[in-house]
Amino acid sequence: MDNTNERVKSLHQVAVRFSGDSGDGMQLAGNIFTNVSAGMGNSVSTFPDYPAEIRAPQGSLGGVSGFQVSIGAGVHTPGDECDVLVAMNPAALKQNYKFLRKGGVIITDVDSFKPEGLKKAKFETDDAIKELGINAQVVEVPVTTMTKAALADTQMDAKSVLKCRNIFALGLLCWLFDRPLESAQKMLRAKFAKKPAVYEANVKVLRAGYDYGHNIHASVSTYRVETDEIRPGTYTDVKGNEATAYGLIMASEKSGCPLFLGSYPITPATDILHELAKRKDLGVKACQMEDEIAGVCSAIGASFAGDLAVTSTSGPGLALKGEAIGLAVMAELPLVVIDVQRGGPSTGLPTKTEQTDLQQALYGRNGESPLAVVAALSPTDCFTTAFEASRIAIEHMTPVIMLTDAFIGNGSSAWRIPEADEYPEIKPKRVPDELRDTWQPYMRDPRDMARYWAVPGTPGLMHRLGGLEKNAKTGNLSNDPANHEAMVLARREKIQRIADDIPAQEVILDSPEADTLLVGWGGTFGHLYTAAEELNREGHKVALAQFRYINPLPANTADIMRRYKRVIVAELNTGQFADYLQARFPRTRIERINKIQGQPFMVAELVEAVKSIINKK
Repeated sequence: MDNTNERVKSLHQVAVRFSGDSGDGMQLAGNIFTNVSAGMGNSVSTFPDYPAEIRAPQGSLGGVSGFQVSIGAGVHTPGDECDVLVAMNPAALKQNYKFLRKGGVIITDVDSFKPEGLKKAKFETDDAIKELGINAQVVEVPVTTMTKAALADTQMDAKSVLKCRNIFALGLLCWLFDRPLESAQKMLRAKFAKKPAVYEANVKVLRAGYDYGHNIHASVSTYRVETDEIRPGTYTDVKGNEATAYGLIMASEKSGCPLFLGSYPITPATDILHELAKRKDLGVKACQMEDEIAGVCSAIGASFAGDLAVTSTSGPGLALKGEAIGLAVMAELPLVVIDVQRGGPSTGLPTKTEQTDLQQALYGRNGESPLAVVAALSPTDCFTTAFEASRIAIEHMTPVIMLTDAFIGNGSSAWRIPEADEYPEIKPKRVPDELRDTWQPYMRDPRDMARYWAVPGTPGLMHRLGGLEKNAKTGNLSNDPANHEAMVLARREKIQRIADDIPAQEVILDSPEADTLLVGWGGTFGHLYTAAEELNREGHKVALAQFRYINPLPANTADIMRRYKRVIVAELNTGQFADYLQARFPRTRIERINKIQGQPFMVAELVEAVKSIINKK
């Protein structure tokens, strides 16, 4: 009797974690698996987790790189635990077995579990599974041996052969989850387009891994994963940094302003520079400058000349850009500053995620230097938020800081590529023809207090801009105390009026019985949403407000804050957004959930923390 079907598990969602040395290609294998799954109609959410060291010693605990992906229907997080763990060596197993769900599957490359490898990972016995007390379905696969056998008839050297082990594991996972090899092959073809021999070798290994799965089908459960009901369109898997770049391009098209990026490489924001550098075909000018200050100053020059000007960085770079951003505030020029947040201070945890730059974004400049601050909610929302940051900058003549973080910048989700008509036209604040005879540099639109944008070279609109205070009418230098105060207040009011031009804050999972409001901002959305769903299933009446617009806050924020019995703010810092809200709404008592470990929230820890606050007397 064939018992194969009895071992097929149907799951609403399933999480897979790839782990191995930094050089084992776990990120590539994970990304291909994710893209294939997104193409099948699955929701996906990923969490690349890699060390800061460029190359830690091979087989060491410090050199382990991981990639976790959750696939299925209604996926919002990569999952607290994984159902399948791929461990390419003993160190990967030791560092990652704690993430495995009880009764899950571990796939190991048994060829690496030799005395030397076990010693490097600081095991005391020759049985790693028993020593760690793991209770799981363990599939010991001779990945290295099988990879060598698959490529025995090629001319590849031993080092190149070993680099293909990750693709053998990918093939095995494609069998385990019934993923089509054709989609994986397409991605490999694109990856190795200039190296056809390498492509052919990887396809051989991919097929070998898939076939090996058929041969062991009686020893491990396989999985049938549900898909979402999806809106018709073209779908792909997109990382947050890629989506940010695409959102900026859309904003350039919709505004008619050429896109200029002045940037300097910094983890984890560099991929924005890489992506935009590929888009010369769309008129994008992406310049790698000599340092962070040159990056922002070149962007300010481009803005002065009429471009959609952008600079990208992470926390340390944002600090360096502070004075120049103040210049853009003083000159009232549109500028988009993208900060992909990472753990700090200083170099800190450059490959890990945090939300610790919020106060720097709000206040990190000398003098009274107000500007708009927005925060993307997910990898795919980076597109919408980048577009919106550009719109606000151009239509309100102000610098805008867009906050993302390493989790959503490097992470990915399934994304429906939007049609151009789904996003509105962006209208630059050009000098109206009827005002040309009377125009002065700080003449403002009375509706939103934004000054008009005069591009150099336009006849009759000659002017000067700089970092010294200007007369509110003529634009000439002014040290008059009353004028300075008037200009400070005008710049502040201009930012406050943006609240009239952004959507009202949405509250989701709300009900008339809801007495608890869970509040978050930016990239914690998926975890907070999933936690709120779990809390409601358990009978707690919890609503969620996730803020994209930070400064100014949406106009209905005060009404929302006083509607609930308790307000709980959860964020990956010591309470910066909670402090910000408490200062603005002092009559609202705000409870806090904070985590500063360089890791995203776990849904389970959020659920327990909220219940603890609810049950507190």
